[in-house]
Amino acid sequence: MRWISAVVCMLFAGAVLAAPAKPISTPEDVAAITAVTEQFQAALKAKDVKALSSLLLHSNILWTSPASDKQVAKMRAETDVNFDGVNLAGYSGFAQFVKNAKFPIEERFYNVKITQDADLAWVMFDYEFVGDGKVENYGIETWQMVKRGGQWKIFSVVWSTHFTDQ
Repeated sequence: MRWISAVVCMLFAGAVLAAPAKPISTPEDVAAITAVTEQFQAALKAKDVKALSSLLLHSNILWTSPASDKQVAKMRAETDVNFDGVNLAGYSGFAQFVKNAKFPIEERFYNVKITQDADLAWVMFDYEFVGDGKVENYGIETWQMVKRGGQWKIFSVVWSTHFTDQ
């Protein structure tokens, strides 16, 4: 009887210590997510804000590059004592910038990593934002994506910013 109890305890301990379930990911979904990144780059280069917006879950998603402590302190000292470092213009502000840019713009992605679990995915990459043929800023960018109606949509974009002229 003792050995049965020992076996049951070992089985229970094994189940408790087992690795968590693996995320559900398919090559088809990873390819579709990769296609969204490529469509984003092409639409940005073409300054096609309508195509850019079609890649988003909706136009009011989180879309920001949090300011550094130094930038926050400067804004609080000069303009807004409540500034928290998050730009409220979001996608709409970016779309206006893209639409009105008087020079060629593009964003280059490097080291793209996609992590997917069923209808949720994260895309992380190094980027360079290029204006008129020159790198203006660079950093790390992350997207959260959700699959709706069989289509992958971006529902948040957050990135770090390092300016090349500073």
